[in-house]
Amino acid sequence: MGTLPGAPPATATGAAEGVGEAVVPAFGPVTVKPSDRRYPDLVWGANRRWVGTPDSVRLVTTADHVVAAVQEAVDGGGQLAVRSGGHCYEDFVTGDGVRLVVDMSCMDEVGYDPGRRAFFIEPGARLGDAYRALYKGWGVTIPGGTCPTVGAGGHIVGGGYGALARLHGLVVDHLYGVEAVVVDRDGKARKVVATREETDPNRDLLWAHTGAGGGTLAVVTKYLMRSRGAAGADPAKLLPQPPSELHVSTVTWSWERMPEAAFTTILRNFGLWCERNSAPGSPYASLFSQLKPTHRSAGSFSMTTQIDAAAPNSAKLLDDFLAAVNKGSGVDYRVDDRRTMSWLHATTYWPGFTAPDSTTRFKAKSAYMRKGFPDAQLKAFYKHLSRTDFHGPMSVVMISTYGGQVNTVAPADTVVPQRDSVLKLHYITFWQNAADDARHLSWIREFYQDVYAATGGVPKPGDVTDGCFVNYADVDLNSPQWNGSGVPWHELYFKGNYRRLQTVKARWDPRNVFRHGQSIPLPS
Repeated sequence: MGTLPGAPPATATGAAEGVGEAVVPAFGPVTVKPSDRRYPDLVWGANRRWVGTPDSVRLVTTADHVVAAVQEAVDGGGQLAVRSGGHCYEDFVTGDGVRLVVDMSCMDEVGYDPGRRAFFIEPGARLGDAYRALYKGWGVTIPGGTCPTVGAGGHIVGGGYGALARLHGLVVDHLYGVEAVVVDRDGKARKVVATREETDPNRDLLWAHTGAGGGTLAVVTKYLMRSRGAAGADPAKLLPQPPSELHVSTVTWSWERMPEAAFTTILRNFGLWCERNSAPGSPYASLFSQLKPTHRSAGSFSMTTQIDAAAPNSAKLLDDFLAAVNKGSGVDYRVDDRRTMSWLHATTYWPGFTAPDSTTRFKAKSAYMRKGFPDAQLKAFYKHLSRTDFHGPMSVVMISTYGGQVNTVAPADTVVPQRDSVLKLHYITFWQNAADDARHLSWIREFYQDVYAATGGVPKPGDVTDGCFVNYADVDLNSPQWNGSGVPWHELYFKGNYRRLQTVKARWDPRNVFRHGQSIPLPS
């Protein structure tokens, strides 16, 4: 759902004031317990590896509902967790200790607050719906992720990025404020608002929501969005305006005619192109591409790309990019898609980036890269993606162009410290059956450790790599079995911002109410 200009107040019956129908308030809160027929649908998310067993799930529609649910959990001494879109990669919402899940999925309004000169996005709003509401209503957007089914709740607080990040930065670079439910030292839940205004005494709470990840400090009930430096009261000028149209492209290479030299050349070229074309203000700023080498058992792998059709020489820039990636490989790619389409359609429907949510079993890992791929990494990529002792047609590394406007922000200005990278990697393997868990987990762990063998099996911050992305949560980083770098998980995510996060945690969650396997711990 989304609130558009001039729309009547929504009601539970769809009626509006003044048309002879009684106004019905938003429903809820609704408590669902194990005996309820709805319970099985409310205790798992996109990753079917994790199914929770909470005592109850609380469906909420207002901030006051959230305050009451949090207070109940605190008073009862039970651990709570929060779910918006359900895309948590690990068991942070479904762990055995979680007794109450606060389900935010029905808090999904998007609109404009003239008093604060800011747009608001409730945490249950899915990204695709947020894009539609913002664009149809005001012609603006946020530079968020490419999966339209992801909930805003976890995406924004983790420092979300997407196809417009090179042009407009991260979503949190446009975060003006949050409305959130916190718990004080006396155990009282209350609602607060924190903004980036210099005079706001709650400003540190806003900063902590610019990349710390969900479930670690508070429950966000509303995100307030306004770009830095935006002036005036015209909503159309307070957030980025996306391109009207895009040139889009999907090309595919066959594994059947893909020797190692050709494969490594394509990946090397992609990395070198990003090194040379990811400066802020580059003619290629509006170009976003994902090279997606899948396991050989898929038969082929692809690269999807978009560029602002109104950019000078945009069609030629796209052609030159495709030629640069394939240069010297000795193999040809197949053009599966090449056309011009509206931005909104491409962002919410085009399958190049918006593949349907699979709701299956998966395991993922991540990496930021300051440079292209060293030879040892390329060798490891080819070795594991062409292994014959593993069958995984849905096992892939999504290698995204990065940098641009993202890299104009200082590392300490937001929680996201990786502000000079040119590539962002998302390793992921999907499967259907629990019997295949061990096989897929072994493959992706061995692959990842081999790629980063020179730095302890993880992308340790250094000349080439720069740590990991908190929204692609990976608890393997907590374990010395899989992380031999000597760099703890929180440094891989937050680097020098971790100590400040702990200070904010001590102020706003002194009882450690909000916790999970990679939440910010209180200072020891």
